[in-house]
Amino acid sequence: MKTIAIKMRNYTGNVNIVNNNNIERRMLNTLLLSIGFLAFVYVLFLGNMVFNVVARRTMENDIRTLSKEVGDLELTYLSMSDKVDLTLSHSLGFTETKVKYATRKSLGLLNNSSPTGEPVGGLKITKNEI
Repeated sequence: MKTIAIKMRNYTGNVNIVNNNNIERRMLNTLLLSIGFLAFVYVLFLGNMVFNVVARRTMENDIRTLSKEVGDLELTYLSMSDKVDLTLSHSLGFTETKVKYATRKSLGLLNNSSPTGEPVGGLKITKNEI
């Protein structure tokens, strides 16, 4: 029995039953590649955020300068609008016109009666005295 146990120990020590084709090495390479890819994506997102912050600050400065310009233009407009009056318009050649209103005569369909004196279509229209 001892000889069989010694033979089995020698035999099983020399035989590689599981052939894993360097699976530990493959797993290490996969792990390192995934860590490298995630680090690249992290740097990419971080750079994008920094770029957006810088662009936002630049836009805020532009907004401040534009709002100052708008305020100045509004002030100029208000000061110029005070100068516009009737004498300025006459000096520029504008004249006042006489107002004429356009009127038309009614067609006579809204009278209480037809030309013969009878109610139109059986409808009696009362005058609104508000």
